[in-house]
Amino acid sequence: MSPLSHAAANIDQAKIKEIVNTAIAPIQKQFNIPGMAVAVSIDGKNYFYNYGIASKESKQAVSQNTLFEIGSISKTFTATLASTAQINGQLSFSDSVSQHLPFLHGSAFDKVSLLNLATHTAGGLPLQVPDEIKNNDQLMSYFKNWQAEYATGTYRVYSNPSIGMLGLITAKSMNTSFEDAIEKKLFPELGMTNSYINVPTEQMKNYAQGYNKKDAPVRVNLGVLASEAYGVKSSSADMLKFVNANMQIGKIDDKVQQALINTHCGYFTSTAITQDLIWEQYTYPVELNTLLLGNSDTMAYQANIANEITPALAPQSMAWINKTGSTNGFAAYVAFIPAKKMGIVILANKNYPIPERVTAAYQILSQLDQQAESKK
Repeated sequence: MSPLSHAAANIDQAKIKEIVNTAIAPIQKQFNIPGMAVAVSIDGKNYFYNYGIASKESKQAVSQNTLFEIGSISKTFTATLASTAQINGQLSFSDSVSQHLPFLHGSAFDKVSLLNLATHTAGGLPLQVPDEIKNNDQLMSYFKNWQAEYATGTYRVYSNPSIGMLGLITAKSMNTSFEDAIEKKLFPELGMTNSYINVPTEQMKNYAQGYNKKDAPVRVNLGVLASEAYGVKSSSADMLKFVNANMQIGKIDDKVQQALINTHCGYFTSTAITQDLIWEQYTYPVELNTLLLGNSDTMAYQANIANEITPALAPQSMAWINKTGSTNGFAAYVAFIPAKKMGIVILANKNYPIPERVTAAYQILSQLDQQAESKK
């Protein structure tokens, strides 16, 4: 057991369930969410709590194997893959984009590094790929003509094309497709046997139906760079494996483990957050208001001043590390505290506000931590 936390031995299962239910049940009711899957890891022990149904049509109950769209949490897999490629010597985060995409030589991307792509500091790439772009050639032409709004590394502007481009470059450096790199290499190495970009026919029965704000059934459309930025579908059981691997719980390939650890390095501060490779971190203990600011619309939709951390901040164990994810019909949130060996996954088949996700996770992990500390 971790010397910092004997939490799992100290908190009885009924208490854990009560803490989770108290935080989650009101949210499900308030936002009329058909189904939710919550997974909690405490000192290497996993707990699963399932609410409601995966589909109003089939009435199938949510389980720890139900597939949910995880939206932008997909970006953390892209960052992990790129981190693995760097360990393999296939790329370096200090490389410029145009080094890997020669078509972009002479463009603004001569001055944009792969690290800038992974930290949303390229200079103002948009939130979404423009609607008129339907294929890779059009995408490259768009990038060729793109002009930075800010000096590279001075502002954080949250962007799907930014991480999407990193995914594109990473797959190219590995001489494979991005989908194959994730589905056939990274997921198996993480022990994630029930996670996909393209859900196979035989798994469609486990794929939850998403519902939009008007309660109409929707699922994600995979446009250009969607796989790299928001295309993963996963279960609470698989996502908890990923969270555990990030906390160095369980045994995985040494290179992949190191790649995960490296994604926790801090490169910029921006408002409330320290920007890692896609992951966002806060010094623990952290106030709820700080988490809400870091996960606010201001951070998602506006340009925020970024201050480079030199040298980069080494991975911190006393940190709250998190990422939100949303599609039109799904909502997700993951958070973990490495020093406490505590983590949480919250998945839902309806998009509901981010503050409620963050608050629920904060209530759950804070109370579990308090319970563990009081019984030491």
